[in-house]
Amino acid sequence: MNTDKVQLKGITWDHSRGFTSAVATAQRFHELNPDVEIIWEKRSLQAFADEPINELAKRYDLLIIDHPWAGFAARTGVIIPLNDHLPKAYLEDQRNNSVGKSHESYCFDGYQSALAIDAATPVAASREDLLPDIPQTWDDLIDLAKEGRVAIPGIPQDTLMSFYMVCCTLGEDVALSTEHFVTEKIGIKALEMLRELGRYIADECYDMNPIAVYEAMTLDDTYSYSPFAYGYTNYSRNGYARKRLKFHDMVAIDGQKLITTLGGTGLAISSSSKHQEKALEYAAYVASPETQTGVFFDNGGQPGHRSAWVNKETNTVCKDFFKDTLPALDRAFLRPRYHGHMYFQDNAGAPIRAYMKNGGDAKEVLDTLNKLYIKSLKI
Repeated sequence: MNTDKVQLKGITWDHSRGFTSAVATAQRFHELNPDVEIIWEKRSLQAFADEPINELAKRYDLLIIDHPWAGFAARTGVIIPLNDHLPKAYLEDQRNNSVGKSHESYCFDGYQSALAIDAATPVAASREDLLPDIPQTWDDLIDLAKEGRVAIPGIPQDTLMSFYMVCCTLGEDVALSTEHFVTEKIGIKALEMLRELGRYIADECYDMNPIAVYEAMTLDDTYSYSPFAYGYTNYSRNGYARKRLKFHDMVAIDGQKLITTLGGTGLAISSSSKHQEKALEYAAYVASPETQTGVFFDNGGQPGHRSAWVNKETNTVCKDFFKDTLPALDRAFLRPRYHGHMYFQDNAGAPIRAYMKNGGDAKEVLDTLNKLYIKSLKI
């Protein structure tokens, strides 16, 4: 009898959606495989977005990553290509049951760096007890914001995602040219629209991430609507927060509902892991439809497998969060993932945030973004 114990260490992010779901799947996998112990540690949401995965891969076997790292992963090989290790039929199921472009988001130049265990994009949220009729258009949103009832995540990372969103909704994806990040016409219009909204947003929102927005909406009654923040099914479940939120699709600009910027998280395996075979077994278990709809969701997770999004029971638990926001996920924009994009992402949000909050010259902001983009292409 083999009594050798295998211990795997993983790093995820500090929220019930990211942590308790991981711990629950680790415990259940251990019960099914007593020779494997999995220890999950957590870091802040900002560190999750910022800390280089090559440093994490030195210390952890399992990594929950953000898909903009896919290009870096393919270039450096710090995490293993799952398409070389998992069965083709399994990956086909993952691809065929992707929520929007979630599965594709972790594949760069044929290098599948992670399994999309968590799917998200900015969606709208409301307090039904305070706001029975939600905005339908951008103009409706501005009118509600003038009443001081709208909260947005205003930290640099999220304002950058909002800029992508408005550009895409106006008809132009970003980062398609090697000469500019976005055309001047669309870029300036997008910035000016965000500034129009930003002037009616409370200063405190400019220090909020999506979690802080939802905590503010549920802890007191100041804000009744959030037009676009990465969705968190936790806040639509009974007993999680003081008040439950109802999640919706977004407002429209000239008849086109907002095309938000895909988020979510993926489960990756370090190339430095000494126990890759067991790590692969665990990853396949977590991303399976049975686990995604069961243990993972039941313990706060926001599944990446489509079967959980169309499941009647999961929707009943969270006020139809999945059914009502799935159209937004399916049309979401897949942000750039080339090797140097993390440099752009780390630096481009601050000037947009400052412009949304304080105003200024939109052309100067766009020029700054273009310079950062050109530099990032050379990294």
